[in-house]
Amino acid sequence: MQFFKKPNIDFIGKRKLFFIISSILIGFLILLVLIFGFRFGIDFTGGTEIAIRVEKDISTDQLRTTLTKSKILPDEIKSYGEKNQFLLRFKEVGEDAAKIETALLGILKEYSVQILKKDTIGPKIGKELRFQAFIAVLFSIIAMLIYIGLRFEFTFGLGAIIALIHDVVFTLGMIVLFDKLGIINLEINQGIIAALLTVVGYSVNDTVIIFDRIRENREKHKGIPFAKIANLSINETLSRTVITVLTVLIVLVVMVFFSGPVLQGFAFTMTVGIIVGTYSSIFVATSFVLWFMKKIKKLNVEEDAIKQVAPSKA
Repeated sequence: MQFFKKPNIDFIGKRKLFFIISSILIGFLILLVLIFGFRFGIDFTGGTEIAIRVEKDISTDQLRTTLTKSKILPDEIKSYGEKNQFLLRFKEVGEDAAKIETALLGILKEYSVQILKKDTIGPKIGKELRFQAFIAVLFSIIAMLIYIGLRFEFTFGLGAIIALIHDVVFTLGMIVLFDKLGIINLEINQGIIAALLTVVGYSVNDTVIIFDRIRENREKHKGIPFAKIANLSINETLSRTVITVLTVLIVLVVMVFFSGPVLQGFAFTMTVGIIVGTYSSIFVATSFVLWFMKKIKKLNVEEDAIKQVAPSKA
């Protein structure tokens, strides 16, 4: 199936425009993260989350008032999925958490309360998990650099890593933005970290497809400037890219709206990551390789045949 028949879009010619757009967006999102920071879930901070369901109608404010009168003070109360379902977050752990659960059953007895789930994590474990999550993302990026560097050449590996960093920063920035706007409840937890790691793999896969086509076309079209070969390769893989992205996005968008709060953060992170990952594979990774060859290696990538080593390893 072909979405486009012999497309001839000048992606490479527009690279400066998209460099400006990316720089502005990334700068804005980094500033946003520095100002507001991330909101971590109990996975990374420690504490207790208790999800409840009540049979009688009650608003979040009414629930908060009722619990406050009984000296039960959650750090956060929010809706949880369906109507009359709530998620209560406490800093307390251990015996205190058990006492809170018992107290809730007594205080909300008239509402026919039901405990849906209870998660408790100690603050020390939460801190360790947060560090391990950071290391996991960092090591995955380094592993991708090594993989691309071995399969192609170091310049191409750098291009892939720049695209990966672009994707991760953009996705994290969008998480902070949508969370602060109150559009979606997004806190950094293990689900979102898992989504980020998946995005890293997906983004590299898209980039490798384009780099592979560049390698093939350099063998087929010897003497043609590298910039033209890169543009040709992106156009030739465009239909494949669009089909793959749309197939995945259809499922993810459905999950964002209908999966509920447990999977919503994962689905949102994947949705943003896949969109920006596709963008970066086209406009960031290859453009960086062109810039590196031209500015650092001092090669003419736009007029004469390129004589540098091609990414020829299998």
